[in-house]
Amino acid sequence: MSTLQETQNALQGAAPNASIDLASLLDMLLDGGPLMIPIGVCSVVALAYVVERWVRLSPVTLGNTRLAKNLTKEVQESGAAAGVLLCNKTRKPLLRILGAGLGRSSASHEESEKAAEDAGKREIGRLASGLRPLVVVATIAPLLGLLGTVWGMIEAFANIASKDGLGRPELLAGGISQALVTTAAGLAVAIPTQAFYYYFRGRIDRFARLAEDTQLRIGEILFNGERAL
Repeated sequence: MSTLQETQNALQGAAPNASIDLASLLDMLLDGGPLMIPIGVCSVVALAYVVERWVRLSPVTLGNTRLAKNLTKEVQESGAAAGVLLCNKTRKPLLRILGAGLGRSSASHEESEKAAEDAGKREIGRLASGLRPLVVVATIAPLLGLLGTVWGMIEAFANIASKDGLGRPELLAGGISQALVTTAAGLAVAIPTQAFYYYFRGRIDRFARLAEDTQLRIGEILFNGERAL
């Protein structure tokens, strides 16, 4: 019975403690000073671009292995013209690259590869340029945190240097607290933003390899006589 009573008491005390912790976190963020505003804006911008790039760089949107196999099969069974029709019907970045090569397949193998390579560079460059906002946020956020650190230390020692600060160490503690909060906030925004940047770069690299491998396979079918009979 005593054990049950102790459990109930612990559960009753958990909710007030949680609210206190939430209030403490809010107070800590407010202690960061005015530089917490641009850091907060950076976090919103980073989140928005992470969601947008997550959707934009998904295999379904770019073109996945299944789509590449379907195109390869269509070219093998019906020829380059049928492949071009499929690429024009489904306008995805992968098919835009491969469609450019198929459109020049009547000329020569070299011209077909060059057309696909040029289209691939354009598509990859367009996809990579969408990651620039994440680079900007990952660079600016810790610098804003560093600026807040310097500003907080200046305020702390300015208070200590004044007559009102003599014998009041809490004024120094307040400035140091502001300095540490802004530093932590800047790093908390920059670290996941940088991680997502590299993750999305990996998606783009995998997409580029898929396009290259599929183009090589299609070239073998068209120019090395691997057509289905």
